[in-house]
Amino acid sequence: MKIHPLDNVEVRDDGQKYALRDIKKGENVIKYGFPIGSATADIKVGDKVSPKNLSSNLKGMDDWEYLPAETAKTSGRNGTFTGYLRKDGGAGIRNELWIIPTVGCINDVAKALAAKSGGKALCHPYGCSQLGGDLLNTQKILCGLIKHPNAGGVLVLGLGCEENGIALMKTVLGDYDKDRVRFLNIQDCEDEIADGMAIIDELLAKMAKDEKTEIPVSKLKIAVKCGGSDGYSGITANPLVGRAMEYFAEYGGTVLMTEIPEVFGAEQLLLSRSVNKEVFTSAADMIKAFRQYFIDHGEGISDNPSPGNIAGGISTLEEKSLGCVQKAGKVPLMGALGFGERPDSDGGLYLVNGPGNDMVAVTNLAASGAHIILFTTGRGTPLSAPVPTLKIATNSALAAKKPHWIDFNAGVLLDGADMGDEGEKLFELCLSVANGARPKSEENGYFDIAIFKDGVTL
Repeated sequence: MKIHPLDNVEVRDDGQKYALRDIKKGENVIKYGFPIGSATADIKVGDKVSPKNLSSNLKGMDDWEYLPAETAKTSGRNGTFTGYLRKDGGAGIRNELWIIPTVGCINDVAKALAAKSGGKALCHPYGCSQLGGDLLNTQKILCGLIKHPNAGGVLVLGLGCEENGIALMKTVLGDYDKDRVRFLNIQDCEDEIADGMAIIDELLAKMAKDEKTEIPVSKLKIAVKCGGSDGYSGITANPLVGRAMEYFAEYGGTVLMTEIPEVFGAEQLLLSRSVNKEVFTSAADMIKAFRQYFIDHGEGISDNPSPGNIAGGISTLEEKSLGCVQKAGKVPLMGALGFGERPDSDGGLYLVNGPGNDMVAVTNLAASGAHIILFTTGRGTPLSAPVPTLKIATNSALAAKKPHWIDFNAGVLLDGADMGDEGEKLFELCLSVANGARPKSEENGYFDIAIFKDGVTL
C-alpha cells in the first residue's frame, strides 16, 4: 500500500518503520527530513527500525536559531457560524451551564447540582493543601474555564475553609460578567443543594433568553492535540489536521497547540514559523523551561514515547515530536500562552504551556479558550474535554473498531485519498460542530478536566 504524496515510499500494514538504505551504527536515522535518533547497531536496507536499534539524541538543554520559514496565509476567506455573542466580545458555540468547584472535597455537591440541572460539573482534586505557584496554576486554569464563552452560566462553588477560597479566586479572575457567573460558599448554607439550585434557576432563566447570531469564523479558536500515537500519526491524522488548520487560518481563525514535551526534538521546525524574534524568544523560553522541569525532577527529556506509542511504531521522542508539530500545519506562530491565558488577538497559532498528558492538555486548551479540540489518535481513547472534542483516527482499522469514539477517519489517506480534499472535509466538519452538530464526545456525554500539579501538598 502507498500513501499520497509520498508515492515512492511503501507504507506497510503493521505501521512500523523499515530502512530504505543501509544505516551504520552511530549514524542519524532520518524521517520527515529530520533526525529521529541515531542507530545503535548497523541497520540493513529493509530491516525494521525500532528501539532495539535506534536511540534518541536528546540530552539536556538546546539552543535554536531564529530562521523564519514560509508560513500559511492568515486571510483571504470570509465566512460565519451561528453562535452566542458574549458581553466581553467573545463567542460561544454552546450555551451550557457549568458548575465549577474551587476545591476537590465538594465535587459530589457539584455533581448533585449538575444532575438536577442538566449542567456540567467540572470536578478536580485540588484547591486545598496547595502552596505558592502550584495553587496559582490551579486558580488560573479554573478562572480560564469560568470565563469560557461556551458557558452561558457558571456557578462557582466554594467550601469556605480552603486555600483556594472564593475571595482569593476572584482576585485572580479579575473582571467577569456578574450576570453569568455566580458564587456560593456551601459552609454558609443550611441546604447547599436548595441554595445552589436557586442560583442555577436564575442562571438558566437568563440563558433561556440567549439567541444565536451570525459570527465571523475568525472568532473561532480550534485546538489540536494528539494522544496514543502510532506509526501512521505523522503521515495521516497529524498532517491532515495541519492542512485543515491552514484552511482555517485563511479565515483569520486561531489555532491553539500544547504538549510542550512533545515538541522536544522538533523545536526548530516549529519555531521557524514565529512571526518575529520576540515570539521566537518567548516560545523558545517556554520550551526550555519545560526541559528544565524534567531536569529538575531528575528525568531525562527523552523519556517518551509511552509503551502504547512504541507498540504502534513510534521509537523516539524526536519521531513523535516531528509528527506532533504537523498538527498546526504551516500556520504562523503568534505567541506563547501561560496557564489560563487567552490570545490577545484573533488569528494564527499560539503555543499553550502544559505537558503531553492527555487530560491535562485538553484542560489547558479549554482554559485558553478553545471552542473545539481536534484530537488525533492511533490507539483510541474516549477522553474528551468540556468543549467539543473530535477524534481523528490515524488508521481505518481503529475507525471501524471504535465508530462510537471516532469522528473522522484519516486512514483513507493510506488508500490514496487526497490530503487537500480530506483537510477541507475536516474543516467543514469543524464548522458544522461550531454551528451545533454534536461530535461523538458530546453524544456520549464524555468530558473531564485535570489540572497540572507541580508543588508541595500539605
